[in-house]
Amino acid sequence: MKLFISKIHYEKNPNLLQKILVYFLSIFEIFYRIAVAVRNFCYDKKILKTSNFKNVIVISTGNLTTGGVGKTPFTAELANYYTKNYKKVAVISRGYGGTLENKEVNVISDGQKINFSAKESGDEPFWLATNCPSVVILTCSSRVKAARMAVDKYNCNIIIADDAFQHRKLDRNSNLLLVDSKNKFGNNHLLPAGPLRESFKEVKRATAIVVTNKSLDDEDALKYCDEIKERFHKPVFLCKMIPERAFNIYTNESLYQGASVLAFCAIGQPKEFFNFVQEDYYMQSIVEFPDHHSYSYQDVERLIKIAEQNNLNFLITTEKDAVKIKDIFSNFKTTIKVYALKLRAFADIEDIVNAR
Repeated sequence: MKLFISKIHYEKNPNLLQKILVYFLSIFEIFYRIAVAVRNFCYDKKILKTSNFKNVIVISTGNLTTGGVGKTPFTAELANYYTKNYKKVAVISRGYGGTLENKEVNVISDGQKINFSAKESGDEPFWLATNCPSVVILTCSSRVKAARMAVDKYNCNIIIADDAFQHRKLDRNSNLLLVDSKNKFGNNHLLPAGPLRESFKEVKRATAIVVTNKSLDDEDALKYCDEIKERFHKPVFLCKMIPERAFNIYTNESLYQGASVLAFCAIGQPKEFFNFVQEDYYMQSIVEFPDHHSYSYQDVERLIKIAEQNNLNFLITTEKDAVKIKDIFSNFKTTIKVYALKLRAFADIEDIVNAR
């Protein structure tokens, strides 16, 4: 059901049934819009208070829509940028999709050791912990609690609040809003009729807009950057998502170009991942799971069965999915191999964080 609704939110040419469903959901959109507007009004008028930390730079990364916009690779690039500049960095997130209780702060990584599995942590915090080895990764439903621990216990002077554009209780120096260059804002409706978490007027809170491009051609993305800049009158930057290679999740060996594969994933915008796979591999079969899906033994068994039926020796997925499936897959005796497609974000981080 979640996948079905997500597709309707981003459908460019909806059929009659999809139009009727959006119209029906628009009734509930009215109540959602009112609730969000009241909450934002209370923060704007200081009725609801924010917490800030002296001598600490707080940067928020987030999006106006549900679904993936390439936020996690961008957050990793941001964190690693500050680490290279000799800063003590923490990334704090809610830990969505993990099994850990998140009312108190969970130390996924202290910058030296990863303390929990992907299933416990949530796919995104675990991926950040593995790709940002010197960065403290904390999860908690309260970003303020997590930020306080980052400062008091780990002496961090840079805090990156992941997926926190709507989490206004934590004050921030930079508020970065990410937008996907292809999916944009979907059908422009608020939840549940569309993918928008807030109305467009809330873009005013952004210090900069980062347009993420998950295709190899930048032309359309650059045009969209110009459109966004003219529409919202904010500094706009392009962030390119580049696939580096597909690597075996156990041996780290690279998958040769042109290999026939079964591609699968559980991310917000699966089509973008499948497009990347098609650039270098023959994608003979695909399997989609809901965003942040927790894989089961039966899921892996199904993937292997589909691969065998299609005479495929290789499965390929995202890095976030790979960390969740790795332990389960090791229980199967099969000649089929699993590869993860490594993506890297390329953006002018210094200009982005200094934009106003």
